[in-house]
Amino acid sequence: MNTRKNHAYLMADYFRSYIKIFPHKISQPNFKSILPRLTMNKIQIIVTVFSIIFMSCTEAQQKEVPTFMNNQKNKYYSTTDSNKLKVSNEEWKKQLDPLTYSIAREKGTEYAFSGNYWNHFETGLYRCKACGQALFRSNGKFESSCGWPSFFEPIAPGTLSYAEDHTHGMHRTEVKCGRCDAHLGHVFDDGPAPTYKRYCINSVILDFEGENEVSKTSAAKTNSTDTATFGAGCFWCVEAQLLQLNGVLKVISGYSGGHVKNPSYKEVCTGATGHAEVVQVVYDPSILSYDELLAAFWQTHDPTQLNRQGNDVGTQYRSVIFFHNSEQQDIAEKYKAQLNKEEVFHAPVVTEISAFETFYKAEDYHQDYYNNNASQGYCQFVIAPKLEKFKKVFKDKLKK
Repeated sequence: MNTRKNHAYLMADYFRSYIKIFPHKISQPNFKSILPRLTMNKIQIIVTVFSIIFMSCTEAQQKEVPTFMNNQKNKYYSTTDSNKLKVSNEEWKKQLDPLTYSIAREKGTEYAFSGNYWNHFETGLYRCKACGQALFRSNGKFESSCGWPSFFEPIAPGTLSYAEDHTHGMHRTEVKCGRCDAHLGHVFDDGPAPTYKRYCINSVILDFEGENEVSKTSAAKTNSTDTATFGAGCFWCVEAQLLQLNGVLKVISGYSGGHVKNPSYKEVCTGATGHAEVVQVVYDPSILSYDELLAAFWQTHDPTQLNRQGNDVGTQYRSVIFFHNSEQQDIAEKYKAQLNKEEVFHAPVVTEISAFETFYKAEDYHQDYYNNNASQGYCQFVIAPKLEKFKKVFKDKLKK
């Protein structure tokens, strides 16, 4: 294929990304039949016009994106600190290289197909280059042919913030880093399932951390396990689902949140003990983060139902998160607020978020109930369908 046709096909993909955003403004012709006949001068004019539309604030040439952890001069860059940053642009200018600053603080846009990560699919995660906040995982990335890195979901709700953008005569939703408010790109409603979103992000503002580096960073954070405690209705159902996740070492069914010591299942079922049916999850945070565990928790039940789950009615079936430390509390509260802000569910999330006090292990016959009673009617008609749905949603995070 000659050079002119190569340029033509490149422009065809570029036009298609524009049409996805403005389908009402342009009807899609057969680009492969039209563009090869254009002269190179015309193609250059088209490139210039579209550059003016999409580019803002910077005419700098694309520079090599620094590799992960090569950000030591930036004192605000951290892979462990998630506290909100309030830093002036004058200070950011001292910390960031000129190109990163123009994207992050002046809302610039790199040229399409020019960044390091638009066609990059190595396993790992993508951090904000300005502050180190984890933003996206590689398993949430897809090939969109638009010329910029594209993701269908962030690593967790709350890691991003959003703002309306009416510049250049367009109506778009700006995507910013939830920690430092750096401009990342825009989000569109033309992505793949299950979110149907396309987070179109500048490569320049991303810092990629490969799988081996992720493991080293996680190992540096902890060499131990962590514990989470959730109530989501019948603990048989919740236990069966969370046990599927890679990184979950143990799930124990029991009771928590009440005032009666060592309650029996029969006592809890009366609703008079104050306890909820819960599961205590022991997991490896170097493999599975608390954010990811929360994402699974929301999926196990309907968190919009107050003091019930389906036909199971009473405070013992309430949706509840018992946090074990201030970090878990902060993550859970932000996650819940983000779910309600984005109206992810059909009604507001009513999940209780309370401090963990005491856990009472349930009777032995409740433990690993689904695996031990898979042929029973409740397991076949109630737990099994939930389990299959859960496996489909979290197929990339299941135990092998």
